[in-house]
Amino acid sequence: MKLNILKYALAALPLVTFSACMDFDTPSDEFNKETDVTLRPEPLHGDADNLEIKDVVAEEDFPEIKKALKNDLDMLITAQYYLMGGKNGEEPGAHQWQYVFNLTTDAYAGYTTCDQSWNGSFPTTYSYKRDFCEGPHGRFLSMKNNLGNLLNNDLTNEMVEIKAIALLLFDYVAQECTDLYGSIAYQDHKGNKETNPFTFNDGYTIYTSILKNIDDIVAVFDNFPNRPDWYRAEINNILFESDKLTQDQQIDTWRRFANSLKLRMAMHLVKVDPAEAKRLAEEAVASGVVESMAQEIGMNANTGFMGSHPLKMIMSGWNDSRVNASFVSMLTSLQHPYINYMIGNNTDDLINADGSVTNKNSGIYGLRAGIRMESGQAYYANARVAYSQFVGDDFEWMPIYAMKWAEVDFLRAEGALRGWSMGGTAQSFYERGIKNADCGDRFGMPTGNYEAYLDDYMQVENAVPFTYVDPMDHNNDIESVTKIGVKWNDSDDNETKLEKIITQKYIAIFPYSYEAWTDIRRTGYPKIFPVLNPNLGDGSLSDGDLIRRLPLPHGDLQAGMDDIATSGIQALGGPDQQATRVFWDKNEANF
Repeated sequence: MKLNILKYALAALPLVTFSACMDFDTPSDEFNKETDVTLRPEPLHGDADNLEIKDVVAEEDFPEIKKALKNDLDMLITAQYYLMGGKNGEEPGAHQWQYVFNLTTDAYAGYTTCDQSWNGSFPTTYSYKRDFCEGPHGRFLSMKNNLGNLLNNDLTNEMVEIKAIALLLFDYVAQECTDLYGSIAYQDHKGNKETNPFTFNDGYTIYTSILKNIDDIVAVFDNFPNRPDWYRAEINNILFESDKLTQDQQIDTWRRFANSLKLRMAMHLVKVDPAEAKRLAEEAVASGVVESMAQEIGMNANTGFMGSHPLKMIMSGWNDSRVNASFVSMLTSLQHPYINYMIGNNTDDLINADGSVTNKNSGIYGLRAGIRMESGQAYYANARVAYSQFVGDDFEWMPIYAMKWAEVDFLRAEGALRGWSMGGTAQSFYERGIKNADCGDRFGMPTGNYEAYLDDYMQVENAVPFTYVDPMDHNNDIESVTKIGVKWNDSDDNETKLEKIITQKYIAIFPYSYEAWTDIRRTGYPKIFPVLNPNLGDGSLSDGDLIRRLPLPHGDLQAGMDDIATSGIQALGGPDQQATRVFWDKNEANF
């Protein structure tokens, strides 16, 4: 069948549009909202959910279709960079990473701690600063702006596998934002709507839509081997040009990515609808999830603009973040390999109010979350910058993951613990997850540091007693809350086994703080130190409370505030506060 290509080619004519993107522009105390100017087609409005498996277009027409969609296919690459912490068509970098992860969820999850107050505007971890809190949503909008036309252009159905990849990427970041905020304007943005008013959708509805999309996506990928040879060659050529997230650039790896996302979401639903969660998880595993390093979804950080993981610049270049004391305590109590080579000693003298001095290079000292921070990035103005930071090649070159094999194994371990059919035992997935949990560069030049300590680590039966001591203020001293060991013990009760699984998953997915924070809210594990001064947030948290969500995004626009009042609060199902739980965050027992 011949197509009239001309009517579709008009959709490739570029017009200037703008996408809101939060950005830390320089290593200074000033934050700015950056406007990302992107040349892209006039917004199209089609049926993004429609993944029609139909007869293949005539071979002679395909080059013109690909040409007409070139601009959208180029933006598919940009979208993948945004997903992994990049901006402006660049690979992941520290500026974007700081807004998207480090200033909020990295600290909420207990991985890192912001060590300065930005001239008093951000004095503690739970302080409410809208620019920071809207960073993840800015990433979502950037993804939408780069994928919207590809999803809503009727012509894209002629290469439906590529549309399925675009829809999977959009749904991936939408799932993350739903977990962070509790509600977003999912359907409007999927439909490429450009201006207010936007209607917020509730979290359960968003999850339901994404899961339906995933089933359709997998069906498209399952049908790919049935396509003509010439067509598969064309799609594989597009993947070679556009796929930045898989090693093998194969449709089967994208299929496993989709199923692994389904498994993740199923686990999030375990307290909402246990039977449905079980069904979804078992379907995902039966269809095929990530089961090797070669199938992991992510990007090597050492090819980016900064030449290393974005956290390296944030920590050692800008002095804006330090290792969280809770993470140090956990790794020490478990005798984890990282404590031997991936966290440095204090970089300068630390002086206590009583006059005692902890000399430079005395030991590992993490930073408690919630401490009232001073302003400044230099030691002479703010001694907290001398606390420990991540160091070494394993940290500097660690890849950035969207879906890591170890995460999938720990999801399967939890599923098996719950009696679900996961293709193996909880113990088998737990132990394999630990063995493949190293955050170092697995694809370039692995250091072997992790493996050197691994055998001994997996035999640790009991946590080592440890008390965190803050060299500058002993009011912050606290005993380790990690009381479990590492070695699997069949005689443990299910709660202890779950704590072991989630604790090891938490370490394995570092520094992916979105899922780590989700697990802490969902299960209570791993146990982390309580954040100090929680009442200095929006006033909804008290001592011992964990922040449950980010405030609904509105971009400092009155129209955005009106949208929240009109539909956002209702979709959220509670007040727009840090203490309000998202829909899957049930204050109920794990079993």
